[in-house]
Amino acid sequence: MELQDKYIRFDWAVKRLLRHKANFGVLEGFLTVLIGDEIHIVEILESEGNQQTEDDKFNRVDIKALNSKNEIVIIEIQNTRELYYLERILYGVAKAITEHISLGETYYKVKKIYSISILYFDIGHGTDYLYHGQNIFKGVHTGDFLQVSTREKDAIVPRMPSEIYPEYFLIRVNEFNKVAVTPLEEWIEYLKTGIIRPDTTVPGLGEAREKLKYYSMTPQERHAYDEHLSALMIQNDVLDSAKLEGKIEGRLEGRAEGRAEGIKEGVLRNARRMKEKGFPIEDIMEITGLTFEEVSQL
Repeated sequence: MELQDKYIRFDWAVKRLLRHKANFGVLEGFLTVLIGDEIHIVEILESEGNQQTEDDKFNRVDIKALNSKNEIVIIEIQNTRELYYLERILYGVAKAITEHISLGETYYKVKKIYSISILYFDIGHGTDYLYHGQNIFKGVHTGDFLQVSTREKDAIVPRMPSEIYPEYFLIRVNEFNKVAVTPLEEWIEYLKTGIIRPDTTVPGLGEAREKLKYYSMTPQERHAYDEHLSALMIQNDVLDSAKLEGKIEGRLEGRAEGRAEGIKEGVLRNARRMKEKGFPIEDIMEITGLTFEEVSQL
């Protein structure tokens, strides 16, 4: 592989590069392909994922944008499993709605929200790599879809609830095992493998080839990026080891308590190894979920 063919992971790009207006074309292309409607980003809004400090969380990255239709798009990348993930994205959408309407304003000011989750963990059972959820009101007996009358520009017009209510996209990256044919599949291929075809014409991917080259970063930026990838690999190894050790020890014990203790012991063992190798306590806490006191006592 030639140097210029190595591209930055999307989660790192979202955190460090794609928040700049000059790079909006990458995100706009991705959103246009996914949503099926031409999307133009006006600005990046304040979000909890905007932090850029030494102890940034690397298991989750998010970005919140306002498009030219005055709609809010939330893109979230999750690298490891979270038990209450669906509840959290629901809370995130509800929070975004309330944050962007002032007290006393009419409900007409409520913004439509697109919630897009790029998931690198197994959220559950399903055979597809892309799931889409949307609010609809369907007649129980007739099967027709309700249109709601609403005021718009001093006129009463019919609108579908889907024009107002949030939409949710769950992209299960690890479940994608196809030869990429469509524009969306080319995007998922990049999300999973980092590969972008040299002859691609897919919206956003051409821009990504220019903006997200690994060797275009400074040596300091490449070092930080490599450390990010190393942390992700260690985190996944810790979690996988903990699960395996927990299952084995739990099976030997034959009790649920044995499984829980096995998982805990596996986490502690891996945390001890990281501490011996000089990992900062904050990183060990982030990777393992242990408290400061637990790590300090190892």
